[in-house]
Amino acid sequence: MNNFWIILFHTYLNKLKSKSFIVTTLLTVVIVLALTNLNNIISIFDKNGGKETVAVLDETGKLYDPFKQQAASINKDIKLTKFNGTEKEAEIAIGKGEFKGLIQLRFNDEKLPEATYKARSIADSSLYTDLQTSLQQVKTMLAATQINLTPTQLEKLYEPVSFEKFALEKNAKTEEELNQARGLVYVLLFIIYFSVIMYANMIAMEVATEKSSRVMEILISSVSPIKQMFAKIIGIGLLSLTQLAVFLIVGYYSLTKNMDSLKDGFFGVYGFKDIPGVTIMYAVIFFILGYFLYATLAAFLGSLVSRIEDVQQMITPMTLLVVAGFMIAMFGLGNPDAAFITATSYIPFFTPMIMFLRVGMLTIPVWEAILGISILVITIAALAVFGARVYRGGVLMYGQSNSYKDIKKALQLTKNK
Repeated sequence: MNNFWIILFHTYLNKLKSKSFIVTTLLTVVIVLALTNLNNIISIFDKNGGKETVAVLDETGKLYDPFKQQAASINKDIKLTKFNGTEKEAEIAIGKGEFKGLIQLRFNDEKLPEATYKARSIADSSLYTDLQTSLQQVKTMLAATQINLTPTQLEKLYEPVSFEKFALEKNAKTEEELNQARGLVYVLLFIIYFSVIMYANMIAMEVATEKSSRVMEILISSVSPIKQMFAKIIGIGLLSLTQLAVFLIVGYYSLTKNMDSLKDGFFGVYGFKDIPGVTIMYAVIFFILGYFLYATLAAFLGSLVSRIEDVQQMITPMTLLVVAGFMIAMFGLGNPDAAFITATSYIPFFTPMIMFLRVGMLTIPVWEAILGISILVITIAALAVFGARVYRGGVLMYGQSNSYKDIKKALQLTKNK
């Protein structure tokens, strides 16, 4: 057992002090800080303080004021300026960067407004859409005037329809709770997805590296391959928790400092206040179980190859399983109670993400979550037993081996030992 702990802490400390780990951690911390300070960074490069200045060439002399009023009500960051020069002069001003674009207002044959929008680039679809919507509102008002609608009738026309939603299921989440759960699940799904891929790959690379350097021949003479496998899995698991703790601490601190600037964006819609403790508990459980599931799979697949170059080819199907589970979970964010989502949540390789999606967004019976966890535990145990046998024979295999047929050879070597 002492050898087990020696390998575990050696794996952990060796990876912790490696340049790749330090560089990856620092780069990710920078990305986390950049994302949580995105609005502040944008404001540094924004000369106009977030305002989009658009020149208005009003050929009618009547549309500028109502158009400006409607645009301000739709997007307060649009700054409209009446341009008194010619169209050519406005185009030159746009080229110099004085205006984001030019909108020309005129009447059509029915005395209703129409426009032409010109800019250096029309890639900013949000600005174009807001201007178009503003002009549509002006057109509606003028059309209403032409057919003699009173202000009261026009107000009724614009009045939003009453549309309330009620969930009949007992203890079902409200719309606000669903939005909050969706945001939390969205973030945690990404954490599970990237962590499983990154750290499972790390385990496979670690095993293949030791085999390629013939270190494995020395290790197996003093420590059983099974102890080696689980020591590496737990060692890199501790490494992943260390790295995630750094990311979460930095991210949480930066979010609390910048929440005011972020409240109008993602965090305004998907709040993260008053997160249910049970949701956090399930996130931790499914993250750990998902890690052990794919880490065990990666360890024995890594033991089948003798060259580092062959690792990616060998673990590609495993990576595709993770990607498939993530894509299904992304679909499930919009329709978490679909029969397809329910069925795939019991497939063990998808359970860590999809069952977590369901428990985070729906009020499902506790036995369903327990069943999902039980399926995962049983699968991990079965995979561990089978993987240990493959690993035991696989670490003794050298030469070109990048096919799944080598699993049979590894099992045969294990029997002959």
